[in-house]
Amino acid sequence: MSSMAKQKQVSQGGFWSELFQLGLYKPNQGRIVRQLTFLGIVIMMFLAAFEIGKVSFLRELFFASKYLIPAVIGLVGLWFGYRIVNYTRFADFLIAVEAEMNKVSWPGKTELWSASCVVIFVIFAMAFALFGFDLVWTFIFERIGIRYTG
Repeated sequence: MSSMAKQKQVSQGGFWSELFQLGLYKPNQGRIVRQLTFLGIVIMMFLAAFEIGKVSFLRELFFASKYLIPAVIGLVGLWFGYRIVNYTRFADFLIAVEAEMNKVSWPGKTELWSASCVVIFVIFAMAFALFGFDLVWTFIFERIGIRYTG
């Protein structure tokens, strides 16, 4: 059986069946992007668990829910983050993202500094130009009686 046929056979299992598997999908490809994605998902889930732990009506409904419900949400977040970065379609996407990021030619320190200076200069120039236009139009509208101050 070819690798493409195996891949189609695995992906036809469905989203939920893949989430309950324990194996890793292409473990040596796209490691950095997958690890950072996992970290982002886990951080979001733990922040959600922290916020849910602060909700007062949950403490009244369940015994020891101040720590129990956030802990359960955190553990589910860990599991979900681990499984979603190994989901076939999502993992292939993350592998492709890392491959494309490796093709990017990143600027050097001096090029980055000069480009940043240009951007900051243009932002301030545009701010002053818009401020000038605002003053001119305000003056015109006050003179013809459309806008009143004071």
